[in-house]
Amino acid sequence: MTRTTPADTPLGDAFHLYDTTLRDGAQREGISYSVTDKLAVARLLDGLGVGFIEGGWPGALPKDTEFFARAAAGELELRHAALVAFGSTRRAGTTAAQDPQVRALLESQAPVVTLVAKSDRRHIERALRTDVAEAVEMVRDTVSFLVGEGRRVFLDAEHFFDGYAFDPDCSLRVLAAAVESGADVAVLCDTNGGQLPLGLADTVREVIARTGFRVGIHCQDDTSCAVANSVAAVQAGASHVQCTANGYGERAGNADLFAVTGNLVTKLGIEALPTGAFAELTRVSHALAEIANIAPDTHQAYVGSSAFAHKAGLHASAIKVDPELYNHIDPAIVGNDMRVLVTEMAGRASLELKGHELGVDLAGRPEAVTNALRKVKDLEARGWSFEAADASFELLLRTEIAGVDPTQSDPVSPFELESYRVILDHDRDGSVVSEATVKVRVDGQRVIATAEGNGPVHALDAALRKALSPHLPWLDGVELTDYKVRILTAGARGGDHGTDAVTRVLVQSTDREREWTTVGVHGNIVEASWLALCDALAHKAMRAGAIGAVAHSG
Repeated sequence: MTRTTPADTPLGDAFHLYDTTLRDGAQREGISYSVTDKLAVARLLDGLGVGFIEGGWPGALPKDTEFFARAAAGELELRHAALVAFGSTRRAGTTAAQDPQVRALLESQAPVVTLVAKSDRRHIERALRTDVAEAVEMVRDTVSFLVGEGRRVFLDAEHFFDGYAFDPDCSLRVLAAAVESGADVAVLCDTNGGQLPLGLADTVREVIARTGFRVGIHCQDDTSCAVANSVAAVQAGASHVQCTANGYGERAGNADLFAVTGNLVTKLGIEALPTGAFAELTRVSHALAEIANIAPDTHQAYVGSSAFAHKAGLHASAIKVDPELYNHIDPAIVGNDMRVLVTEMAGRASLELKGHELGVDLAGRPEAVTNALRKVKDLEARGWSFEAADASFELLLRTEIAGVDPTQSDPVSPFELESYRVILDHDRDGSVVSEATVKVRVDGQRVIATAEGNGPVHALDAALRKALSPHLPWLDGVELTDYKVRILTAGARGGDHGTDAVTRVLVQSTDREREWTTVGVHGNIVEASWLALCDALAHKAMRAGAIGAVAHSG
């Protein structure tokens, strides 16, 4: 049997960070964890150092039952967290010892059990179809039974805030039945997610004052306040907070584990994670998104790729003096990075910071900065975008430096284009094949190559590779991994030609060691793609050190 209680962390911690990704988070539309996925999620959360991992509802869902069985059989070795089984109190009209659902909680072998119980009199009477006295006895009997069997018990008081507002005495009777029977924590649940921070904090504070109980908080995000509500509850005295990874959950989701933890640690000074684990927030967030098969939220607080990205020139000017002036924390603390985005909003400081980030020394080259800034603004007005195309921007910078600094050689492309042609064949059987021919000069030779592809860009890429491979030994290691197209109307790019439009293409490439993105813009999608492809190869050639590079012809 695996150890499902941590060896180096006492269960009686002063503060509980409790994760329910595998149960409440799994209720998000579009998420369906396999048992193997659930084990992988639990390992990542344990590695991060959360105190409690709610694995699911054994006995109610077959996958959850299997998850606990495999954990007990040795497939889940937890170093920090305690594994938690979730379930309901016994049914009305029976005893906890006889209720098969309660027995399933014991059979899960989880050392901790979280019981959900109605704490709103309206739900007790209308949903459970019983009275408050029986509902209280259901809580008392189930908690007593599980504690007697050696389990640690938490109570999730469902619909607590709505119920407390309607009939506070009823809600407090439910909490008292649990705590007096041995439950360690009474968790106040904003099940409908309709609370706001100030009112919720007042209720938490009042409940603690009236009962003296240890309370926890569980918030849904229907008002986009789940993180704020959770933090407010902690500030009001809650010492147990329930979250899900990346805010996954039913409807609008739950309180985001990473945002809540970031706030608790950096703003309130609460040691919610073991020493050293905090720097793993970003990595774990993205890894859990991969398992859920959901793209990471780039604008997620603390861990999103844009969480510390700066676009305005005014921001960049201040950041150049001191990064802390526009960052609320050092991004490295949570394993993230600061980025400077170069757009039409950029100023000189933005370009200088971005150049430093890319390894381009602009110090003492004010004319190059001026020229590059003018070119960026001009190109962006015509539809170009360098926010996600660092490689094209680096080529632009290096070209401008070479144009004003006589000590820098004028960079050249790995090839010179003479012409290209793309033909689309639609056969009688419905198959569509693109054929591309390129004529280039490389190493002083004129080379002609033809290749087919499943589309014009694929065919162009194949023909160009065929022509260049004998001359560029690194080319076989370069792959195109992503291709994005956006049609820009004149209005979207600041023009005034009504029906006029251009195409912006982003190409992502890799050499298995690093990735880079280039951009091309033109009224013709094939030409826009060609410009991005050329930049991709030019950038690799520059980094390979064989030759310089030329920026796009814009």
